[in-house]
Amino acid sequence: MRFHQSVTFLEMDELLDIARVSEDLGYDGIYVSDHLFNPRSLESRYTYSKADDGAPFWEKDESWPDPMTLISAMAAVTSRITFTTGVYIAPLRDLITVTKSVGTTAVLSKNRVRLGVGVGWCKEEFDQTGQDFTTRGKRLDEMIPALRALWSGGWVEYHGEYYDVPECQINPSPTQPIPILGGGHSAPAFRRASTLCDGWIAAGAYSEEDAWTHLATLKEQLAANGREHDPFSIYMSIFEIPNVDLYRRFEDAGVTDLICAPWMMVPQDTPTEQLAEKRIEEMTRFAEEIIIPMKGT
Repeated sequence: MRFHQSVTFLEMDELLDIARVSEDLGYDGIYVSDHLFNPRSLESRYTYSKADDGAPFWEKDESWPDPMTLISAMAAVTSRITFTTGVYIAPLRDLITVTKSVGTTAVLSKNRVRLGVGVGWCKEEFDQTGQDFTTRGKRLDEMIPALRALWSGGWVEYHGEYYDVPECQINPSPTQPIPILGGGHSAPAFRRASTLCDGWIAAGAYSEEDAWTHLATLKEQLAANGREHDPFSIYMSIFEIPNVDLYRRFEDAGVTDLICAPWMMVPQDTPTEQLAEKRIEEMTRFAEEIIIPMKGT
């Protein structure tokens, strides 16, 4: 099992240090999220909201660094860890912008990008980028093979229902295929991941019971599409006390990657000037108590 450090909601001035320390401690990757902005007036309902009004749980002044810019910066101060987007809202952008931005980041990071994609939920963001919110799922389905075609190098083209790209060169192009992972646990998300993607990413942190339920559904979909024996990454996030035995059971069941955020264990009343140090302490504790025993090193 590979372990990915989520950096969502961390302070911007901590992110490069977190990447360096994560690599030194034996984490396998960094997990980054994606939004363009926080609307003051929000009518869209957050898909996973527990509030009656559908509001997201984060504050309106929360920072959302551009994923590809952040990955490029973290790649420059590391050499081994991978970078997974969870999830990059690809249909929020036009196809050529995604092709260029992600492809360049893959080159700069020496092929350490893992592109987790999803359809998004915030219509206000789509309105500002001029992308149709109502067709975002269908466009993502087409964007996945289109990206693979446009990243193949040399003269490339793609012709589909939503995207029509005449022969062109989009350089630099990745020197290895970029893994594309489908995010979410809705029926369309499972269908997309099991038919079009190289892996699946959990949508948020699940209870152990929910994690087993979603894993079973994913496996059913893979089997139905004849892919149960294909190489396939499964990223899970489990909202339970970290436990080697628990993680081993999921590993034995086919989960390949675990999303974790041990720095969230720092008490909320910790003085601001001590937060960075305490977060690294929790990351270190998780590595010593979970990662090292899991990996047998």
